[in-house]
Amino acid sequence: MTDHQTAPDDRTEALRRRTADLFTALRADLETLVRIPSVSNAEFDQAHVAASAQAVVGLLHGVGFDDVQVLHVGGGAPAVVGRRPARAGAPTVLLYAHHDVQPPGDDADWQSPPFEPTERDGRLYGRGAADDKAGIIAHVGALRVLGDDLGVGVTVFVEGEEEIGSPTFLPFLEAHRDLLAADVIVVADSTNWAVGVPGLTTSLRGLVDCVVEVGVLDHAVHSGMFGGAVLDAPTLLARLITTLHDDAGDVAVAGLVRAADPSVDYDEAAFRADAGVLDSVRLAGTGPITARLWTRPAIGVIGLDAPRVASASNTITPRASAKLSVRLAPGQDPAAAMVALRSHLLEHAPFGARVTVTDGETGKPFQAPADSPAMQAARWAFAQSWGTEPVDIGVGGSIPFIADLLDVFPDASILVTGVEDPDSRAHGANESVHLGELQHVVLAEALLLEKLARG
Repeated sequence: MTDHQTAPDDRTEALRRRTADLFTALRADLETLVRIPSVSNAEFDQAHVAASAQAVVGLLHGVGFDDVQVLHVGGGAPAVVGRRPARAGAPTVLLYAHHDVQPPGDDADWQSPPFEPTERDGRLYGRGAADDKAGIIAHVGALRVLGDDLGVGVTVFVEGEEEIGSPTFLPFLEAHRDLLAADVIVVADSTNWAVGVPGLTTSLRGLVDCVVEVGVLDHAVHSGMFGGAVLDAPTLLARLITTLHDDAGDVAVAGLVRAADPSVDYDEAAFRADAGVLDSVRLAGTGPITARLWTRPAIGVIGLDAPRVASASNTITPRASAKLSVRLAPGQDPAAAMVALRSHLLEHAPFGARVTVTDGETGKPFQAPADSPAMQAARWAFAQSWGTEPVDIGVGGSIPFIADLLDVFPDASILVTGVEDPDSRAHGANESVHLGELQHVVLAEALLLEKLARG
């Protein structure tokens, strides 16, 4: 990054002052959104999701959008789409965020009520404060900062079911393809490298999962009468699971690919603290921690069906099953990964046990071009806002709808940005957004839109 790219110009400073002047009102808008318990999980009252959609409609009307609709397809949750068309020859930018949130969990785990926004040490706490109602405010804030100086066409798309896997996302895109078409798509649902250091998400891991069942008997039998000659299904399932990793903890499934190692690494002490790793536990895998998190496959057991301890009896259990979740490196084809996983499980059946594999969900990984015109504009805007160049980061999780966007809009440039930082605890208790970082994000997005307008 050259000095010219990081040194703020007069226009940047003018927008910085305007962002600061508007930020108190933007924070109040964020607090209003956080107070709406818009949990999209079907076990919760979906009237709150509808209410949060209407709150977003009000915010878009407030920045001069006359064309704002609440839409849904196939019984999906309400999505808000607002449009300000481009002038002749100007590009159109699609700004994405989501207004639904995760369940709050146990209120006792929160230091303050999850749906009552509370500031502590420069951070605003509350469910959705970071993921992703701050993303909505980033878009609204940038539009408010630019006002009548907006030189691009803008479509704002705020969906309401991201936290349950966006089940109607692809049908929604296909139904409203013309409405949502854009030259550049900005997804505000990721994270930055650290407080004070912006990040651009250039890769996301993909996902496959499956249920594997191990069978050893037609029916349960008395362990005193038959134990010793037949191993129970939970034991054999455990033996099968252990074949998925080598002794160092690296994934040992042939056919799962690795991408190149990232250029930055995660300090081990910081990682252990952020993840809450117990002192006695050594980390799994080899190579840079960021590679293990972003550019290599990872396999976890996320569910087990076996006799409960409370109802255990002295019998040899005939069947046991586990749900496996596999994060895929950028460049991995999910269908090929599922074939590789299935082949491994069947080939490693312990003691000839009957192994049955039932395929589950899949999601494609994402790898952004590192130096596209849109990415260059984003790098410049982030450097101007923070005064330091952004870090190219990966995300170990999956955002499957990114692949859907690419499928429907293959010619669009996708920029994955975010308002979170390593302390945000999205999805967990005491979720928060750093207010200073949110202010930087608002300014950066305003600068990005101006840069895109200038070509």
